[in-house]
Amino acid sequence: MKDTIRWGILGTGKIARQFAAGLKHLPDAKLMAVGSRTAESAAVFGNQFAAPHRHASYEALVRDPEVDAIYVATPHSCHCENALLALVTDKAVLCEKPFTLNAREAGQVIAFARQRQLFLMEAMWTRYFPLMEKLRELLAAKAIGEVRMLTADFGFRAEYHEEPRLFDPAVGGGALLDVGIYPVSLASMIFGPPTRVISQAFLGNTGVDEEAAIILSHAHGQLAVLSTAVRLETTQEATILGTAGRIRIHSPWWRPVAMTISRDSRPDEIVEIPFAGNGYQFEAAEVMRCLRAGTLESRLMPLDETLTIMQTLDAIRAQWGMKNPSV
Repeated sequence: MKDTIRWGILGTGKIARQFAAGLKHLPDAKLMAVGSRTAESAAVFGNQFAAPHRHASYEALVRDPEVDAIYVATPHSCHCENALLALVTDKAVLCEKPFTLNAREAGQVIAFARQRQLFLMEAMWTRYFPLMEKLRELLAAKAIGEVRMLTADFGFRAEYHEEPRLFDPAVGGGALLDVGIYPVSLASMIFGPPTRVISQAFLGNTGVDEEAAIILSHAHGQLAVLSTAVRLETTQEATILGTAGRIRIHSPWWRPVAMTISRDSRPDEIVEIPFAGNGYQFEAAEVMRCLRAGTLESRLMPLDETLTIMQTLDAIRAQWGMKNPSV
């Protein structure tokens, strides 16, 4: 793999702009191309972020021979189709979370990438922050003893007229897929897949989950107590409880910069790992590390785990009587 990894961004919305801004903090990355459904949108995006190739279709973007990796930044309901589109042209793919709308779609994309022996990774950006790497080291070293419980939340207040996508069931709207996936993914990182799911949600006028509470039981009796919302501002903190102490990731825990380690008979320890930029560079850097190493999956976000997380999300929604159009 060459010294500079050339990126193409599929989509021109808010998350695409965040990723493009993040790439500027990686000297060995180059934003080479953008793909949109219109030439005008591609041109505006290309001008803002200095992308030399501006494509008026997603198909043209993924066929660009000067692009090494594609970041899929479209709405939830398009992830499966767009990731497969890029994989068909033998591009490495970083797909924004949620990876797909459901586990069936996730399995389809993963199977195709493995069949073609192509790199694929879910852009669960929280996983790749330096503070999360430090957290994993602490837990592996049993810094707070045996970890038994996690509490985590992610909720914010959105207005119907300002964020219509969040309230549209046809495109995977609702709290769970948009931000509830963060605490579910954190529980998976710490405990692995759950063995039992208990959940309750408030479904709003449009039929999407506006608030939800979730309890996950895991293989050795560990518990994750999680909540999410798109109509309520929550504390956005995460606390990991062990037999010899606890770790609190400061708000907003999903964009982690600091955590407090509290242990018996010892002063609290605050760990801070600040960074430049908006944080999106870390997921891009992980893709680039894997490509240079010749690996097809990331150890930080393995595809089998991406699939089990989607299965957990499916199980949660099934308890609410929800079913996405593509299921």
